[in-house]
Amino acid sequence: MTKTEEKRRLRRTMQALEGNLSSRYKEASSRAITAHLLAMPEYQESGTVFCFVGTEREIDTRPILEDALASGKRLCVPLCTGPGIMELRQITELSQLSPGAYGIPEPPAGAPRVDTDAVDFAILPCVTCNHPGQRLGRGGGYYDRFLAHYRGGTVLLCREKLIREEIPLEPHDYPVPWVLTERGLYEDGIPARLG
Repeated sequence: MTKTEEKRRLRRTMQALEGNLSSRYKEASSRAITAHLLAMPEYQESGTVFCFVGTEREIDTRPILEDALASGKRLCVPLCTGPGIMELRQITELSQLSPGAYGIPEPPAGAPRVDTDAVDFAILPCVTCNHPGQRLGRGGGYYDRFLAHYRGGTVLLCREKLIREEIPLEPHDYPVPWVLTERGLYEDGIPARLG
């Protein structure tokens, strides 16, 4: 089995597992992950934040987006502009988001573009990951392309019940230094203190 086939199989497994998680657990884990993230000094000290807009299958990032805006940070979110290609676009309020590619809430096409180098702190999604920060995404390569050019602070959000230590990797897969679950923060695979 090739790495690509292994990834496809793991995505199917994780989507089935995610679909069986209770809404109570999803809500509680999203709240805990949000609280941990807002306590990270790297987030608090950042001026420009890049964050995914969570769908119902992912961590609810709206409280994070709201906090970034309320804190006066420059907030940018993904805009899919082609297969595997996303741009970072600034928003000033959540009402600017509307369903775009794949039904994911996106900023309007005219929203100001933000250069990757301008981002201080990036918050990324995954289907699953391991504690050392090796991630499995949805397969479009959007975030792998972002990580190939980004050198700032990066955190992956993942529910603890969706963590898998064995992640099939290919050369273009970039690890992320921080993983945040409802249990707390992991830095390079090791539990780290927050705040």
